[in-house]
Amino acid sequence: MKVEIWSDVMCPFCYIGKRRFEQALQRFAHADDIVVEWKSFQLDPNMQTQPGKNINQYLAERKGWSLTQAQQMNAHVTNMAADEGLVYNFDKAVVANSFDAHRFASFAKERGFGNQAEEALFEAYFTKGENIADQETLAQLGEEIGLDGFLIKKALAAGDYVGNVKNDLAEAEAIGVSGVPFFVLNRQYAVSGAQPVDVFLSALEKSFDEWRRQNPFREQVTQTSGEVCTPGNVCG
Repeated sequence: MKVEIWSDVMCPFCYIGKRRFEQALQRFAHADDIVVEWKSFQLDPNMQTQPGKNINQYLAERKGWSLTQAQQMNAHVTNMAADEGLVYNFDKAVVANSFDAHRFASFAKERGFGNQAEEALFEAYFTKGENIADQETLAQLGEEIGLDGFLIKKALAAGDYVGNVKNDLAEAEAIGVSGVPFFVLNRQYAVSGAQPVDVFLSALEKSFDEWRRQNPFREQVTQTSGEVCTPGNVCG
């Protein structure tokens, strides 16, 4: 059963939601039958990358707050993240447009490294204070999870995966995604936000029961083996 997750790298609740969903999966009896697909979403498509400015400063300027107000708001989110074992360093988080990060994630997803790429991006942005709009940084992140950095840089320089990201954004708009994280289970149920683990677990159980009824041949069956023929005319 597929679970699609719309997310943005710069969304603090997306990283928290990822951890809580993972905890739910650990408690879910049929976790091996779940396929997770990450999808792109941009909270601020027009954001200009500013490596010399952190998110606290950006929020203060954009919202008309004092720097102290921005820091206090992010301190609350930092504490939420800490409860999930995550370390947030908003004083280091670089103001960066996430579009190229989503292109990198799409490159990774195509090669079976989608979840690893999302984890690497979140950690780079929230914990390490790295510029996730920098293509050299993205190539390095790719190498750290087992991808070819040269191919990543080549793909990003060529403008590859722009269409993939735009398709995700258009799909999000079409199904009414107005905020992230946004989890869609079996194209039947949706969970919005970094919900408690029990909420994710309940949604998994409900949607999986329905999916299993729709896909009866995925059930475990008792098998008695005998002589068979397999593809390629192999008989025995």
